[in-house]
Amino acid sequence: MNEHDRPELRHLRAFVMVADELHFGRAAERLAVSQPALSVQIRQLERLVGTPLFDRHNRRVLTTAAGRVLDESARRLLRDLDLMVEAARAVARGQGGTLRVGFGPTMMLSTLAPVVRAFRTRAPGVKVDLREMVTADQVAALLRDDLDIGFVRGVDPDPRLRLEEVAREPLRMALPRDHRLARRARVPLRALADEPWVLFPRAIAPQLHAQVLRLCGEAGFAPRVVQESREVSTTIGLVGAGVGVTIVPAAVQRMSWPDVVYKSLPRARIAISAVWRAGEAPPAVDALLALVRARSRS
Repeated sequence: MNEHDRPELRHLRAFVMVADELHFGRAAERLAVSQPALSVQIRQLERLVGTPLFDRHNRRVLTTAAGRVLDESARRLLRDLDLMVEAARAVARGQGGTLRVGFGPTMMLSTLAPVVRAFRTRAPGVKVDLREMVTADQVAALLRDDLDIGFVRGVDPDPRLRLEEVAREPLRMALPRDHRLARRARVPLRALADEPWVLFPRAIAPQLHAQVLRLCGEAGFAPRVVQESREVSTTIGLVGAGVGVTIVPAAVQRMSWPDVVYKSLPRARIAISAVWRAGEAPPAVDALLALVRARSRS
């Protein structure tokens, strides 16, 4: 069957209406067309199908056997078409489709969780695909269009990406519970100058790594790094095991590691930023960013 032999949607809609009403006059009224025009569409459809679809006699209209088969399929096709169109419109409104969200370690313990909860309430038709990823992996996924938006603690400038700071999270010193300074209410950072340190590699957490080095430098020393760790839980576990001390985002405290204590670092904060591809953002990304900005303002 070539494209000129295929029924058009107008034929199928006309056919289903006549099958509903079993009366050409009432069907024409519902379609807001003239009865002769409706009759022409039905005859065109019958010619394309190659068989009568209605029995017309003694002022009665009945579907033929072929008409009943077509009726079932036509209704299913039209219903699927309506669903397809509505799904596309929902995506355009930011109310449908899938939103792929990357986030750095521990962010679900602080800034991101309430935003995701609010977004899921406002846009229940959007499937939120959450992926915990380090900064470098988020950037790579964004650039190959495998992620819609990411939340990172810093990223190197890239003209292909847009970056917006959405929060500033306090930093904390983490010490073993049996450390000589653990019972002190306040511990100056310079008191850790001679301690062994556990740090995230720069490739995993570039901004945190750089900020720890900067804070230590301002306190008059360079940290003696004895162990690097790629995972937050591993880093805190190493601190609890007495391997060294470290500096982590405040959200890590919520992990309640029993062998670790935390001390404040006055005015030491790290930026949390949203990052997405340059250009016009998908509607769902705009909707999520609106919630993030509202939370940031409050």
